Amino acid sequence: MSESGKKQQLKALQAALAAEHAAVYGYGVVGGRISQEQRSQARAAYDAHRARRDALAREVRDLGSEPVAASPAYALPFPVSDAPAAVRFAAGLEDRMAAVYSDLVRAAEGELRGTAAEALREAAVRAVRWRGESVAFPGLAERAATTSASPMPSA
Repeated sequence: MSESGKKQQLKALQAALAAEHAAVYGYGVVGGRISQEQRSQARAAYDAHRARRDALAREVRDLGSEPVAASPAYALPFPVSDAPAAVRFAAGLEDRMAAVYSDLVRAAEGELRGTAAEALREAAVRAVRWRGESVAFPGLAERAATTSASPMPSA
């Protein structure tokens, strides 16, 4: 891989790590608002994002860089005050994850590319479970522009 390719890969890794930090935070919000019937689904997503976050941090360290830290706070894209809003928010979180993993698939090679593709698939499946319907080509920037629940920016 060329030097510019390595830089792009590291940038995409760091972006995925930052998104995982936000997802872990976001599922804390979801867990507090979700219905009892969906709590195990939210817990499974929370655990999956924590595991991905930790793996990405290791990958960044293995490349000789310092992993991006979690933000001290995150602004929510809309008020998440009840279970329906929590479901919509969770679907939006997963859409964002699909988008950042799509970028990592483009930037990575070898095993990391396969891992990123697997993470993209998992995010797309979780989004379908939350939303109740699928989208064509999850993770594409064109799709992200039509998503009602935008990513959580840092506050």
